Amino acid sequence: MRDSIYMQYNPWWEEEYSPIGIIPRTSVLDKIEKWMKSDLIIILTGLRRIGKTTIMKLLVQKLIEEGVNPKEIFYVSLDDYALDSQSILEIVKEYRTIHKLPVDKKIYLFLDEVAYIDRFQQQLKTLHDRQNVKIVASSSSSSVLKDKMAFLTGREIVIKIFPLEFSEYLAFRDIDIKKRDDHLEEKYFQEYLQTGGIPAYVLNPERQYLQTVIDDIIFKDIIAYHNIKNNQAIKDFFLLLMERAGKQVSINKVANILKISPDSAKRYLGFFEETYLVYTVQRYGTTNEQLLSPQKIYAADLGIRQLYTGFRDIGSIFENYIFLVIQNRNPQLVNYVYENGIEIDFIIDKRFMVEVKYYRTLNEKQERVFKEFKAQQKLILQGREEIAELESYFGEPPPVFPAPGGKR
Repeated sequence: MRDSIYMQYNPWWEEEYSPIGIIPRTSVLDKIEKWMKSDLIIILTGLRRIGKTTIMKLLVQKLIEEGVNPKEIFYVSLDDYALDSQSILEIVKEYRTIHKLPVDKKIYLFLDEVAYIDRFQQQLKTLHDRQNVKIVASSSSSSVLKDKMAFLTGREIVIKIFPLEFSEYLAFRDIDIKKRDDHLEEKYFQEYLQTGGIPAYVLNPERQYLQTVIDDIIFKDIIAYHNIKNNQAIKDFFLLLMERAGKQVSINKVANILKISPDSAKRYLGFFEETYLVYTVQRYGTTNEQLLSPQKIYAADLGIRQLYTGFRDIGSIFENYIFLVIQNRNPQLVNYVYENGIEIDFIIDKRFMVEVKYYRTLNEKQERVFKEFKAQQKLILQGREEIAELESYFGEPPPVFPAPGGKR
């Protein structure tokens, strides 16, 4: 029995629980809480240190405030070395035994970094189907979305956690801009574009912290996990991607620069996507055009990008920010347009075209392509003020998507 380990993870079993120093992301919590009453398994996914564990702890606090017996709430981080040989089913059985909780007694399980456990989908299905349980799980890898045997189809809701947006950044820094001081907003926005939205880094912008986050992902989640021998190539690859964020990237050219095979370059890019360090956007067009054209690359966080490139090319940085705003609103599809040598930044869900020009205008050729392209809606986004128009396209849906075949 690992009673002491579980007690450390669950201080609310023995004392009044009030998480210290945690700033809630109210908008995210509100969107998650609506699913807490359902029987669906909630899976939180996103970049390391983006706040998934914090969200879990706040949900625990909310349950206790609502009158749930603290001993019926169990949190555990499954990447803990001390639990390395345990299955999820064994861990939950031990927990129920500690508190003498029969399988028909409802419990709330918070399983952090669930993808560290082999066959976790099958085990979550067993718990969901055979016990009275509400499950909230998390993972820093998109592997949670690859349920090859479809064990969780119809049983899960996946919620991606993104970096703080500008309004959240201001709230985290306790900045309240009065209407009479709206001239300060642009200054704070430029600071945000440099800092990004990783919560702990926003509160304490120490360069070493951000570097540690990236090193953990690259060395633990990519190099060690995939048993990669050429460590330098992986690090150089990531630097190259950050330098080209917001631009088209050819896998073959990257392979030539790094002196690796195109297959290796493709695999490495997949590893960066899987750990949410980068996002890729394909060209809009036929399947053949998509496969043969370069992908555009975007950094998962602006602070990470600036760590590698410095604060330069603000137009590209602003475009990266707009991409993250779009992604956070759960579009079905995002592509870029490339016609007659002219690129338009985004076509969303095949009907909403967006060109990002940070306080600039389209040149004559861009303007012609933009006007002639058939899209239901079009927006030239030249500054922070127009983001509200972009947001109005999406309304206020929760930033979630169900697994294939799942319920919405």
